[in-house]
Amino acid sequence: MTQPTLHPQHTALSLAASGVPVLPLRRGKVPFGNCPACADNACGGRPNMRTPGPCRCPGVCHAWAAATTNPAVIVSPAWASAWQRAVCVGYHPGGAHLTVVDLDDAEAIAWARDALPATQTVPTTRGQHWIYRGAMASRNAVRPGVDIKSTMAYARYLGPGTGTMADLPDTVRTLAAKEPSPVRPATVPVPAGAGGGECPHRTPAYLERGIAMAEQRITEASSAVHATVYRTFLAVLSRHGRCGCLTDAHVARLFTAAQAKGESPRHCADAWTNARTTLGL
Repeated sequence: MTQPTLHPQHTALSLAASGVPVLPLRRGKVPFGNCPACADNACGGRPNMRTPGPCRCPGVCHAWAAATTNPAVIVSPAWASAWQRAVCVGYHPGGAHLTVVDLDDAEAIAWARDALPATQTVPTTRGQHWIYRGAMASRNAVRPGVDIKSTMAYARYLGPGTGTMADLPDTVRTLAAKEPSPVRPATVPVPAGAGGGECPHRTPAYLERGIAMAEQRITEASSAVHATVYRTFLAVLSRHGRCGCLTDAHVARLFTAAQAKGESPRHCADAWTNARTTLGL
């Protein structure tokens, strides 16, 4: 199944008619940023709207919370500029009472085939979306290469896929049932490993090059941004996390790169915490 070739706005109208809330996605396959009136939380909402606020902006600048099934909004002048620049259509799975299990690679797909009931399947750039009937809390990196997108999240529309949609299984709900990580500020202290690991950095340039490469990897991600951010954090921590060389400034640079791709501070903090837990830091 190939990606739809209709103009994104036409695809959006078709999806909206079937009850799926839609929004345009820009280059990088991420939502449009806040408009000037909503910048810096001036509207009372929250940047990228990971949680809804009182904003009533008519534009499309609040990520998943801007998704709509109203055709008048989709064709409105306030959305016109976004559609002209859109590269694809996003949708809010939870708003359509759906859950997307985003499988980012062959290993994740193999796990799903063993662990999950068959359902509607849509090919992605590097993996598959398994779509189930039923909504739940979204959560990233529930397993290596596996994200869950439902409420308060968006997914790319890549076509109808194949197979018959199944009801959301308890197995998927259990994956996201872990206690949520505490909300952390955009800069997270990185303590030295308990064993006081030996520092492998002969010069500051070594660490600087590693951080710059990590920033570039996140910035250049064209899909699976959540997974790319997590894996990049994991790589940085596996190399630099035990010797105490990482500073708040280094972490802030990584978080800034991730947020520029549409990640929220909380998702950055969760990914960082999950990476540290995986490595035993």
